[in-house]
Amino acid sequence: MIHIPPSRSYIHHTTEAYLRRHPEERKGLAPLLDALSHPEDPTSRKTYHGHITCGAIVIDRYDQVLHIHHKILGKDLVPGGHIEPDDAALPSAALRELQEEAGIPHSTVVPLAGYEGIPLDIDVHDIAANPDKGEPAHQHYDFRFAFRLLGERKIHLQAEEVTDYRWLPVANVTAPTIAAKLADARLRCETGRRDRS
Repeated sequence: MIHIPPSRSYIHHTTEAYLRRHPEERKGLAPLLDALSHPEDPTSRKTYHGHITCGAIVIDRYDQVLHIHHKILGKDLVPGGHIEPDDAALPSAALRELQEEAGIPHSTVVPLAGYEGIPLDIDVHDIAANPDKGEPAHQHYDFRFAFRLLGERKIHLQAEEVTDYRWLPVANVTAPTIAAKLADARLRCETGRRDRS
């Protein structure tokens, strides 16, 4: 079976849909837009000027957000990682990483209302060189998709990469851009409910 990574046009379309909501971020996402104009595969972890990663922002019924403690980075982050050959779409990569790192199956989450197929946040950040893996310094273009947890908070950590987890209130989310956009999403949802009534 031949596996085809998410296409450049699909990624560009997803990025532009995000930028229609956040036009002020176009300058900050210039490295991503530039990468999409080059022939190298933007989803390959071997594209060393930078490549796309995907994360899953999981919100439980108490409006708390799942964070895992990443062993190598030594930080509390939302689950996420590199795109694999079997990932047909960007949200699929985020959901696969969620299951791998936290043991939460995709059947127990749904996209946050209004964010079906559109990331809540896209972040460009620097990754230090890793001589042990032969990786030079590069950038990650991190597409972060938001999901609501439908059931109980049952976590099964991937011991190789993850050492702990915790659920944090939106105000305490470790990534300020995620916290701000979750607050904005809540306001958008409440405004939509008022407009329909």
